[in-house]
Amino acid sequence: MTMKIIPVQPFDLVIFGGTGDLARRKLLPGLFRRDLAGQLPHEARIIAAARRPMRSEEFQAKAEAWLREFVSKEELSEPDLARFLGRLQYLAVDADSSEGWEGLAETLRAGGERIRAFYLAVGPRFFGPICERLGACGAATPDSRIVVEKPLGHDLASARDLNARIAAVFDEAHVYRIDHYLGKETVQNLMALRFANALFEPLWNARHVDHVQITVAENLGLDGRGEYYDRTGALRDMVQNHLLQLLCLTAMEPPGRFEPDLVRDEKVKVLRALAPIGPANVTQTTVRGQHVARNGIPGYLDDVGVASSATESFVALKANVENWRWSGTPFYLRTGKRLRARMSEIAIVFKDAPHSIFPASAGAVHGNVLVIRLQPDEGVTLRMTIKDPGPGGMRLRGAALDMSFANTLGEKVVIPDAYERLVLDVIRGDQTLFMRRDEVEAAWSWIDPILAAWEDQTNGTRPYDPGGSGPEDALLLMHREGRRWRDITG
Repeated sequence: MTMKIIPVQPFDLVIFGGTGDLARRKLLPGLFRRDLAGQLPHEARIIAAARRPMRSEEFQAKAEAWLREFVSKEELSEPDLARFLGRLQYLAVDADSSEGWEGLAETLRAGGERIRAFYLAVGPRFFGPICERLGACGAATPDSRIVVEKPLGHDLASARDLNARIAAVFDEAHVYRIDHYLGKETVQNLMALRFANALFEPLWNARHVDHVQITVAENLGLDGRGEYYDRTGALRDMVQNHLLQLLCLTAMEPPGRFEPDLVRDEKVKVLRALAPIGPANVTQTTVRGQHVARNGIPGYLDDVGVASSATESFVALKANVENWRWSGTPFYLRTGKRLRARMSEIAIVFKDAPHSIFPASAGAVHGNVLVIRLQPDEGVTLRMTIKDPGPGGMRLRGAALDMSFANTLGEKVVIPDAYERLVLDVIRGDQTLFMRRDEVEAAWSWIDPILAAWEDQTNGTRPYDPGGSGPEDALLLMHREGRRWRDITG
């Protein structure tokens, strides 16, 4: 099976933070693969912008080393590499001063009429100043596009302030708030699974679904992000964006058409339907944890390099979507560092059959669970109850119908990295997989009261050992309602 390749129009992509980790690991390798696939037109230019003075040739040499590190040898041929490196330019631009901005504007004008996109792969404190300077120097035309990475504020007030500064220069129709989870093939397949098949949608409601589990587990620590993470925590870093986006796609109503604003309208409705969590119920509905040092594995305080901190590296919570489709069906979310394995999945746990016709000797009837695996081994699994093969009466057992993308689509099909899809969507002008301003603010409106309630708690962060499933309190969050978390497995 081969994927259909649709080239995009000529463009200039300016990457602020072009020498940073995101450009090195994701953006440039992703753009190289899209060039290798034939999607980038001959005229396309990629302009890296950063503070340090550097000749374009020097940057191209660095980019070559990065590509050799993060792109497989099978994908790297010398002609393809030379063609891609020839697209790269470097400009020294200082976000804190006026240096370099006129040069950037002149370089873009020299490219003539083409799509302009600005990718802010920099710290959030630079978002506002960069937008303002792009407007002041004339680099940002009325049709230019701006891509903003998370964090999109640290609370509702800061998110609104950031959105206002961006809106002063860029129209909302040209603002792309990126969440790379939405670019994963399995996440997009969730919409296809629901809305392109008649099988599941009649069952996709509180009458048939007992609960939903959304897990994003990581087996590593803070990976050099200690200073940032200690100011942020898992609720802001993961739940406010990634996990709530997965919840929205799982719970949303079918839009009238697969169009950006119609899809995002339905996601906003889900966020606004979330039952509030605050001082009255935060203890019953949320758990926060922090991993400790054990068996030679460093703890959170070691990762951050501080003597004490109440910042959470683990969050579990129970969310209720108060609408006709989902009333009474809880959504359980959890994410954490230093857990047993790296795993991301959405599990739709259906209610048990109302009555079993089989004798007790046949064994238990296993409930149906539909699992959408984001990582590793992207795919979809449906757990069912079947008869155990062999003579000797009726014996029941659980079995899984498993669709792995790698096996189903064939070994020759390479699942693109999320950034490959999302960056090209920016050039196409497709905002379906990007967050709208009201969507971001609705998410913060739900998160802020949780943060405020946590501030009033004493000793609210529970310790947990590395290599496990999180603190005991997270298990109790479900056990006291007769449910249990799915195992974290790699």
